[in-house]
Amino acid sequence: MQRAGRAGRTKPGKCFRLYTEKAYQEEMQEQTYPEILRSNLGSVVLQLKKLGIEDLVHFDFMDPPAPETLMRALELLNYLAAINDDGELTELGSLMAEFPLDPQLAKMLITSTELNCSNEILSITAMLSVPQCFVRPNEMKKEADEAKARFAHVDGDHLTLLNVYHAFKQNNEDVQWCYDNFINYRTMKTADTVRTQLGKTMDRFNLRRVSTDFKSKDYYINIRKALVAGFFMQVAHLQRSGHYVTVKDNQLVNLHPSTVLDHKPEWALYNEFVLTTKNFIRTVTDVRPEWPTDEPLVWYVLFGKNTIIDDPFRLLTIAPQYFDLSNFPDGDTKRKLLYVANSLRALQNSKGI
Repeated sequence: MQRAGRAGRTKPGKCFRLYTEKAYQEEMQEQTYPEILRSNLGSVVLQLKKLGIEDLVHFDFMDPPAPETLMRALELLNYLAAINDDGELTELGSLMAEFPLDPQLAKMLITSTELNCSNEILSITAMLSVPQCFVRPNEMKKEADEAKARFAHVDGDHLTLLNVYHAFKQNNEDVQWCYDNFINYRTMKTADTVRTQLGKTMDRFNLRRVSTDFKSKDYYINIRKALVAGFFMQVAHLQRSGHYVTVKDNQLVNLHPSTVLDHKPEWALYNEFVLTTKNFIRTVTDVRPEWPTDEPLVWYVLFGKNTIIDDPFRLLTIAPQYFDLSNFPDGDTKRKLLYVANSLRALQNSKGI
């Protein structure tokens, strides 16, 4: 409808409609479905809390969301430690609200400063905030796939996006380089702009921009830990059948064909749940229950509502409410999580903590 309004506004014009009159009369909605009724409300609720609006149930929305949608948003923010159990904004939540990001991305970015990988997470966040950067023309699919493989990281798609961004900057943001490597130049420039804006917000709140030494074994591990700090609610476990099951709600899913992973990791963190003819998880990274460090990843996965890490064993007790194993359905995932949790508690006891 909007295009018809443009045609003829400043000079004579025509509007060519790409649908039939019958479809217009019988199938189309009179108005676009309001975004607030079809989107994750986490960011909206966080902003309202920041403005001091406490009674969200009776707030005068132009298009009131369903109460259960509102409750899911509050639950999400509580698990991310953005609001406390009384629904009050926390210091972390107040800081998260300053970023024009989904709450999970904001939590991940803030957490990354303590994990010495905020430069890298800043780049990944920017890449996740823009459309797909890889171009795959129908007539050149093989060449495009080969080009994408050159950026692939063995641990998955998030680190692959980091590789793409680094390569783009190392090649001086060159248009021809993007064309030769089947990368969307406009997407990369937008990501670079987003990164700059987010970096300014970090600087304004004295959040350190730091990196782990690239030669350190912890370089990529720290990045993946930061991913989990924001997306611990989006983890899936590989079943004996070869399919994945989402850890919390037991949905059967598959890795999306676009992933660069050439193996099926036992535990997969994902950025998106995609419903087509099958359930897919997209933008996936291999994560592990135990890391070769003193801070096992599963403490995030099992007890995710935490900030970081002075005493890693605190993570066993601060927020068990998200992954309460007593409420998990029986199966491989629950057995594995119980095994890892018991192993960690044994380690805790052996260290006298």
